[in-house]
Amino acid sequence: MSNILIVDDERDIRELIGDILNDEGFETRLASNSEECLSQLSSSLPSLIILDIWLNDSQMDGIDILKYVKNNYPDVPVIIISGHGNVEIAVAAIKQGAYDFIEKPFNIDQLLVVISRAMETALLRKENTALKRPDKTEPELIGNSPIFKTFKSQLSKVFKTNSRVLLTGPSGSGKELAARYIHENSSRSDYPFCTISPSTIDYNLIDEFLFGKESDDKIETGAFEKNNRGTIYFDEIVELPIETQAKLIRLLVNQEFTRMGGSEKISVDLRIISSSSHNLDAAIQNGKLKKELYHRINVMPIAVPDLGQRREDIPELAAYFIEQLHREQGLSKREFSPDALGVLQTMSWPGNIRQLRNIIERVLILGDENKPIAADELPVEKPNSNKPNSQFLPPSIANLPLREARELFEREYLISQIERFGGNISRTAAFIGMERSALHRKLKSLNLTTTQKQATLAEKEVL
Repeated sequence: MSNILIVDDERDIRELIGDILNDEGFETRLASNSEECLSQLSSSLPSLIILDIWLNDSQMDGIDILKYVKNNYPDVPVIIISGHGNVEIAVAAIKQGAYDFIEKPFNIDQLLVVISRAMETALLRKENTALKRPDKTEPELIGNSPIFKTFKSQLSKVFKTNSRVLLTGPSGSGKELAARYIHENSSRSDYPFCTISPSTIDYNLIDEFLFGKESDDKIETGAFEKNNRGTIYFDEIVELPIETQAKLIRLLVNQEFTRMGGSEKISVDLRIISSSSHNLDAAIQNGKLKKELYHRINVMPIAVPDLGQRREDIPELAAYFIEQLHREQGLSKREFSPDALGVLQTMSWPGNIRQLRNIIERVLILGDENKPIAADELPVEKPNSNKPNSQFLPPSIANLPLREARELFEREYLISQIERFGGNISRTAAFIGMERSALHRKLKSLNLTTTQKQATLAEKEVL
């Protein structure tokens, strides 16, 4: 049942309104001043507030309370009542977000009609917001490699905090997914998650987009105000204009801001998660990122591993994307052949997770839906002789003697397989058909002692 909070310093009036609404089937709560009103709000939110503008013996008047409610509980409709009504007061109330203004003495039938419409409007807004918001299914972080388990463990440590998080990693590695994962597992999960990509917003309009705009007859709320109590995710914080970075610093310090063209301080409760694929130290040196902003957003730095660091996860990721593309686009649920999976695990991945998904989508569209995905359906990479750990042989191999060519091939092959199995020597040896001790000797003979030590350490982490 809907409950209504009635705030009026005149006892007779608030009790009269309360009795009438009780007779109409509403539950009511009463408050005589701002202190009682805020106490009622903190205990439980009402469905609607009837608020008198002039409150004697109160720290805040009705307009102040209205501003507080709209900033902190924007979905709660407020009807303003006053015995000293005039056009200026009514305009001020509507401008600050009141649903309607009614002058005392009012007709009770008129009040009931306004209450009904206000509640219906609030309900429609909630339903519309729910329809626009994506399904609140928890973002899935797919993978069980040691480095990815460590990464997920780091994310879990910030779930229950309001600490600012800075996610770093190459493009396509899943930084936004990680940010959503933090949000959906936090106490803010019932409130909005908003992604802001500065490069997609007009440079001259970005301040209005973030902070809102205020003129004589109109208020336009910005992203910070609209997403109050939620999470703001800055995708590539370095691309935020330097002037806007200074304003963001003030918001982070005080949790308040002023709209463009306005003077009123707007209080917000936001969690900020930022990300970047750039070298942030270089960005600070080049004047693209304010050092103070960097220190304020870098409370919890978390590195997102690229796909090349977690090749063990590729089969699981591939199966996930096949299922997802079947569900969302109706593409056939083909399986990868073992040879095709082996190719995927030894490819280079400059585009990371995004590149893997695109390749799988292309293969499902073009291939025979009745056959498993074969290795020859995958795109052929161009050799990269400048990449020391590339699994492709450099063109100069044709000019090498057989012994040197064989040694070069063995080096590249073993490096690729060790990367494929996340540095696990035991699994690598089992796959290539060698005893583990023999593999260690082979690595040493090829002067791959550094790789051997790193792989052994990775293996110990698994065990």
